[in-house]
Amino acid sequence: MHPLARLNSHAMKIPRKKTIRQSDFLLKRRYEAFVFLILFFGFFAYLSHHMGMSNMLNTLMNTAWDLLLNTVFFIMGITVLSGALGRLFIEFGVVRLLEVILKPFMRPIFNLPGVAALAGLMTFFSDNPAIISLANDKNYKSYFKEYELISLTNFGTAFGMGLIVITFMSGFGYFNAAMVGLAGTVVGAAVSTRLMQYLIKDRKEVDTVVDEEEQDDEVEISYKTEGGVFLRFLNSILDGGKEGVNLGLAIIPGVLIISSLVMITTFGPKDPTIGYQGLAYEGVPVLPEIAGTIWWFFEGLFGFEQPELIAFPITSLGAVGAALSLVKAFMAEGYVGANEIAVFTAMGMCWSGYLSTHTAMLDSLNFRSLTSRALLSHTIGGIAAGTFAHWLYVLLHYWNFV
Repeated sequence: MHPLARLNSHAMKIPRKKTIRQSDFLLKRRYEAFVFLILFFGFFAYLSHHMGMSNMLNTLMNTAWDLLLNTVFFIMGITVLSGALGRLFIEFGVVRLLEVILKPFMRPIFNLPGVAALAGLMTFFSDNPAIISLANDKNYKSYFKEYELISLTNFGTAFGMGLIVITFMSGFGYFNAAMVGLAGTVVGAAVSTRLMQYLIKDRKEVDTVVDEEEQDDEVEISYKTEGGVFLRFLNSILDGGKEGVNLGLAIIPGVLIISSLVMITTFGPKDPTIGYQGLAYEGVPVLPEIAGTIWWFFEGLFGFEQPELIAFPITSLGAVGAALSLVKAFMAEGYVGANEIAVFTAMGMCWSGYLSTHTAMLDSLNFRSLTSRALLSHTIGGIAAGTFAHWLYVLLHYWNFV
């Protein structure tokens, strides 16, 4: 065959291969769409079968509306105040002081260099993404070996929105229980961080690590303003409050969507004698029925007396702000006491929506392939946090300390 003819025949085959790949891709997407439609309509058909279509739609809308008015704006008020307080602590050196105090505990508890305390404090006073800017700082990264830097995602996430969670729980009169939950969070963070390090210990380490004895105040925090004390104070509370507003707005989709779906599968009708009325927070108790099959497990670990309470940790997987919105509903039903608040605080803070943030955080560090290990480690860490908080509360309550 002539060389040109052979070249032309080869060129004609290329589009055909590309077309085959495209057709396979389109066929896969059609299967995906078909499965999604079955699950989507099957879920809402099940709910409407029990509640009635009109009642189901009214319940979804009334629940979302009530969450927006009575929960989101309440949480937003907390985020504004805590945002202002967090920025003040940063501006006037409180965070730096806390970092110095916590530095000696970092290696024994978390197997991390002392400057890792700064990452935990930053996420505690704001949210999980705060750790990304630190971990991408070359100066800050130089303090860590590679496996330590990767596990920093687990460590920082364990304290995400911590100030907001503690303030929220304390607002109901459960400050002591919230402190017990904070202790549980520390245990969960240690378990998650060290387990992650164990799972990736076979990776090649980076040698660019600073001796801990040489660590000083070179790691800078960017939140600094110029001017006198009063001007710095004013700018701090205003800038911090503005960040709180942005954080409050960011949690709206999670609260309205996730919480509405969780609640409609957690609670039954308001008045069983009347039936469904389309009121807020009504639904079909699917989650409690599922949890009830292994309720001995949750009761033994967390001390939960009601299957409905499992909705809080499940919601915390996606968004802790959405999980906080469940607390008022549980209190209205009489399901929540000091023990539950301690467990909620520990698991809510430790997990703090890690399913929705871990991938992005590891991707920013160029370690997306380790996402599954990070998620496994943090799942176990959150369970350890809740379990420790429960049994610590039982012990302290026995001694009449709480």
